[in-house]
Amino acid sequence: MQITRRTVLKSALATGAAAPARSYAPNDRIQVGVIGTGARAHELIPALLAHPGVEITAVVDAYKGRVERAIERTGGRARAARDYREILEDKSIDAVMIVTPDHWHRQMVLDALRAGKDVYCEKPLTYRSSEGVEIIQAARATGRIVVVGSQGMSSALQRRAKEMIQSGKLGRVTIIRAAYNRNTASGAWIYPIPPDASPQTVNWEMFLGPAPKRPFSLERFFRWRCYEDYSGGIATDLFVHLCTTIHFVMNASMPSRVVAMGQLYRWKESREVPDTLNAILEYPEGFVVNLSSTFNNQAAAEGSFQFLGTEGTITLSGGGMSFYPERAIEDNRWIVESWPRHLQEAYYRDPKVRETELPGTRKPRAIEGPQEFYQEGLDATTVHLGHWLEAIRTRKPYWQDAVQGHHAAACAHMVNLAAKQLRVVEWDFARDDIKA
Repeated sequence: MQITRRTVLKSALATGAAAPARSYAPNDRIQVGVIGTGARAHELIPALLAHPGVEITAVVDAYKGRVERAIERTGGRARAARDYREILEDKSIDAVMIVTPDHWHRQMVLDALRAGKDVYCEKPLTYRSSEGVEIIQAARATGRIVVVGSQGMSSALQRRAKEMIQSGKLGRVTIIRAAYNRNTASGAWIYPIPPDASPQTVNWEMFLGPAPKRPFSLERFFRWRCYEDYSGGIATDLFVHLCTTIHFVMNASMPSRVVAMGQLYRWKESREVPDTLNAILEYPEGFVVNLSSTFNNQAAAEGSFQFLGTEGTITLSGGGMSFYPERAIEDNRWIVESWPRHLQEAYYRDPKVRETELPGTRKPRAIEGPQEFYQEGLDATTVHLGHWLEAIRTRKPYWQDAVQGHHAAACAHMVNLAAKQLRVVEWDFARDDIKA
């Protein structure tokens, strides 16, 4: 199909422009501590430092090698903390990035809020759905900023998709398909383990924290997403991204009910959670969502969406977005030709039928052609962190706050529960939690 128009969307900072050449006095700079310096943190650190007026002054992790590398990424300006509480006790630190395994999020976020710190927490916000309401209440009580790190909704493409859908360009959207696939060992979280990793370089007790006590295991430490003690697997890692985008684009809150199925087919090394998961989510706003993910094929890699409306379709994948208008035309010939001839002839004498069905007499209408949109400029992670910094300075919450983070994570928890128990899982809107 020929694309008739191509549009480049600029992705920039929270200010709506490219990185401003603005300087900040030392006492105006936002000082940040990084709690957990695993692989994702090493992507976040340079993205955060791309913004003016911010400095990372302290880092902590349960593996010494990551701390050393994180300090290096700050140009040697950050110091190593012995424990995350040491960072929270430092009055000079304004905010923290929590980039730890899921099972630590609740405690660390609550402790940070009570210590007066603003928080950026990597998704999922919660390890259990019930933790979300507690975090929301703490954020409101302390007046601190909470932003959750599911960065896709900060991209120019997803914001354009939202504008188009909310303007009615797609008509009524009743079904959304979203997928996130991979086909490598690293994609399935079976990561290489550093050669120097040992009880001397890894603080096992710091890692375990509130998780069940287990013998020292490098596999559990470095491949924690594969284990239910620390992670919800595909749903809490990947479906959270998909649900965040869907909630943002559709102005939706939570699905009323969810069904799901998952299996472990291939990646059985160092693993408990499924490598393939499918779910259906029904929303009270009047649409249904199909979520799917497999680690056995990379079609729809790194997240893809189809928003299917009565007047058009939007597809999102990678760095591109396409819009395809609907060209639905009524054609009842194969039905009407089975009627008695006089009834068929009478049917086509009806002016309304002639206007909508007969090619020669159909009312002419202008149909907009397909369109493509591409993104250039700053990546979504850098933009997302810019929104966090802007929210800290202005004290105006960003869209992806504790409420939105709770809801996106809760979708994942509903999916996992439905897959485990093979039943329909419902949401209690009054309690803002999974229905018992």
